Amino acid sequence: MGTSRRDVLHHAAAGGLAWAVVGCSGCPAAAAPATREDGRGERPAEAATPIAKASDIPVGGGKIFANRGVLISQPTAGVFKAFSATCTHQGCALSDVKGGKANCPCHGSAFRVADGSVAIGPASAPLSPRKIRVSGDWIHLV
Repeated sequence: MGTSRRDVLHHAAAGGLAWAVVGCSGCPAAAAPATREDGRGERPAEAATPIAKASDIPVGGGKIFANRGVLISQPTAGVFKAFSATCTHQGCALSDVKGGKANCPCHGSAFRVADGSVAIGPASAPLSPRKIRVSGDWIHLV
């Protein structure tokens, strides 16, 4: 007797799965996110990614780091906040910060850099907060 169709499909599927697991095992996306030992899901401080110098963030304003998808602001001297740099209206990337507002180029929404709230619609939801840590003159994304 020859090989059945079922056997051929079974082996092809198993081979494809093995290839996918082995082929992607070195991909950064395949790595598990770093977590704290207490299981809270936060990255340990030593794994925080430096993103900007605190001295580069203007007081009363902010700066968008498009490559990281984050907006970092300094609403008052020495107070830093971070938010997603993705507009909550239709997912466009925020383009710039002017007059204390982060602006979306797609439909004109604007968000207050002090708290991520909507300043101008059509967006109706605030920007999602991101976690940061300030160490010396560096701001780290955690």
